[in-house]
Amino acid sequence: LGNGGSTLHVLQYLEDLYGDQWASFTVLLIHSGGYSQRLPSASALGKIFTALPFGDPLYQMLELKLAMYIDFPRHMKPGILVTCSDDIELYSTEVTETIALDKPGFTALAHPSDLAVGTTHGVFVLDPSSFSGKGGLEYASCLRFLHKPDVGMMRQSGAVCVRGHCSSGNRGDSGMASECVYTDSIFYMDHLTAKQLLMFYKQMGTLCYEIDAYGDFLQALGPGATPDYTKKMSNVTKEDLGLVAVRQQLYSLLRGTVLNVIVLNNSQFYHIGTTQEYLFHFTAESKLRFELDLLPVAFSIFPDTAKTSDQSSVIQSILEPRCVIGPGSVIEYSRIGPEVSVGKNSIVSGSCINFSVEIPSHCFLSSVTVKINDQVEYVTMVFGVGDDLKKTVTLLSDVHLLQFFGASLAECLGLWSIEASDQLFSSGNKCLGLWTARIFPVCSTLGESVRMSLKMLNSVQHMSPFKLSGFRLLSVEEMLAYKDVEDMLKFRKQIYDEVCLQRQKEKSDC
Repeated sequence: LGNGGSTLHVLQYLEDLYGDQWASFTVLLIHSGGYSQRLPSASALGKIFTALPFGDPLYQMLELKLAMYIDFPRHMKPGILVTCSDDIELYSTEVTETIALDKPGFTALAHPSDLAVGTTHGVFVLDPSSFSGKGGLEYASCLRFLHKPDVGMMRQSGAVCVRGHCSSGNRGDSGMASECVYTDSIFYMDHLTAKQLLMFYKQMGTLCYEIDAYGDFLQALGPGATPDYTKKMSNVTKEDLGLVAVRQQLYSLLRGTVLNVIVLNNSQFYHIGTTQEYLFHFTAESKLRFELDLLPVAFSIFPDTAKTSDQSSVIQSILEPRCVIGPGSVIEYSRIGPEVSVGKNSIVSGSCINFSVEIPSHCFLSSVTVKINDQVEYVTMVFGVGDDLKKTVTLLSDVHLLQFFGASLAECLGLWSIEASDQLFSSGNKCLGLWTARIFPVCSTLGESVRMSLKMLNSVQHMSPFKLSGFRLLSVEEMLAYKDVEDMLKFRKQIYDEVCLQRQKEKSDC
């Protein structure tokens, strides 16, 4: 459905549930996160439940979102506030300044950003006569909205401002008169606009295309909007001519609708939706780590003899004495045994490692409980943190173009005694990529699944054979289809209970 289709689906659900009553509601709609192919540790449970390294017990993204938006409903007319689950917006305004979401049409928050940031976000082309770029908060009118534009497009459309007019911005110096653009984060639509979109959804019947709430809704808005974007397919997972027709219908429906922009000059937009961003913000000297006071060890059992650094992050986990966690690594919801060494810049999630092993640097390791034929079993995915799980090829002969931990997938398959055939991919002969490759062994225990996946990785690192032919193998796509969330939450609860018991013991000892 995409986040646009799911927004429409939610509007339908609200009406089914409440009838005409929902016309008086102020609604917060958070997209919980789709496949999360760039941060697969969040795939099974959703990005909105990403654990943050602070709070006692831990905060998740959901709690942080509710805290950040707590003032909005007081200054909001009936309508829908739409936000993603992998971004954080922090801003500072004067005591007398308020963010009011009360105008007809759409209202979006805008943040000053470097031009490079603009290429991966939405960018507002603001009417220069409607704002000065000074002060903490300004209401401006928007001529048009660009979705992930290149720098040439930003310049050509008049989106680029001089940073001297912005008091601060993403990765920028407030004293520098450098260039910036205003990028998107969350947006509001009034009830009347939401009702229009719902009518469109009802007329569509079944939605067969991936609609983007940002690209397909906001690009239709403002007096400078043109329908050119409806034919661009660079940001969709599946190209289809039917999608062009749906976009054109949406453009006709929303054309002429006002896009109001609240310019937050003194603000910062953070995205933690990729492995690199996640590691950077949780472990490096990032501004977000400082602003939220993120902790190196949060709600965990961490003995004195375990070795870690301030540049790592341990989140609701149990570490045994003598284990070693390298700088820049994140451990979440895991049990790490005494003979375990984790290298630099790695992610370990939902795993039990109860045997002697050295986990290499730049490793991504995440375990998922699956239920197949009523049998609870375990699979652990392992990749390099820089591996591209979105990349696909169309021919089996091109499998060598896919990279797994620095080696070609074709080489890896040879080491694992797996044949490159149509049966190798859960998608059949389409979408051939790391996401759909059946390469991860199903095991009867969590610890064993981690051991087998690390043996796979070890064989690639040392170019030594490790036969997988005796195992049932799943792709990440299939892990999510078979996932057993209840068992995964049970494992987290066991860790939670042990941490609480340890806390009580420490208090009574005092």
